[in-house]
Amino acid sequence: MLYTPLSETDIFPISEEEFSNRQCVTYQGKSLYVEQLNDGSYQLLQLLSTDPQDFLDSTYTPGTILR
Repeated sequence: MLYTPLSETDIFPISEEEFSNRQCVTYQGKSLYVEQLNDGSYQLLQLLSTDPQDFLDSTYTPGTILR
């Protein structure tokens, strides 16, 4: 049993290529877990923060495209 905030597919990805497109980045001072898309932009998968106020900001909603 794993106790982690990550989903099962993040820990055990379907393919190595899918996992290689994911990374942790800093965007506007916040740590984010993102996936790089084919056009070079990033899709937000998860906000990594200990500040509850960060989760109320719609800028960091999962699925948001970051350019």
